[in-house]
Amino acid sequence: MKILVLQGSPRKSGNVAGLLKKEGDRLLKKNPSAEILWENVSDLNFDFCHGCMACRSKGSCVLPEDDAHKIEKEIKECDMLVVGTPVYWGNMNGKLKCLFDRLVGVMMGESKHGIPIPLHKGKKAAIVTSCTTPFPFNYICGQSGGAVRAVREVLKSSGFKVIRKTNLSNTKRR
Repeated sequence: MKILVLQGSPRKSGNVAGLLKKEGDRLLKKNPSAEILWENVSDLNFDFCHGCMACRSKGSCVLPEDDAHKIEKEIKECDMLVVGTPVYWGNMNGKLKCLFDRLVGVMMGESKHGIPIPLHKGKKAAIVTSCTTPFPFNYICGQSGGAVRAVREVLKSSGFKVIRKTNLSNTKRR
């Protein structure tokens, strides 16, 4: 089993990184032979999506080769995707969102009528978030819930089945 972890926080030793490590340990305990590949999104060098939509028919981004293409290959090869992000204004981290924008062509195809086709049916996913807003206000005010919804939308549209989500709230006091 190949597990790809996308660490969306710029803090390599922060709350999201800690939660992802625990999730990785949990997955390795369940699947001792699993191979886990960790990617720190903040370390990746890639251009923004230009909105040309050519990736939908080509299955890959047509921009010059960069780290987004590396992640494309890793997503194609993984059996499970674990996405971690801090909550920014009720959404995922901006660089993680930009990466997902670049990955549209590898995440979903398109029918001749323009209907999206998920390309990763049968694969599993997990979502990890952390938020400074205290519980239950992190959900009542749409902070953690907004970030989870945004990541889940990308994963669900791509065919991934979200089997687990973890949120750490009130991180301002940690």
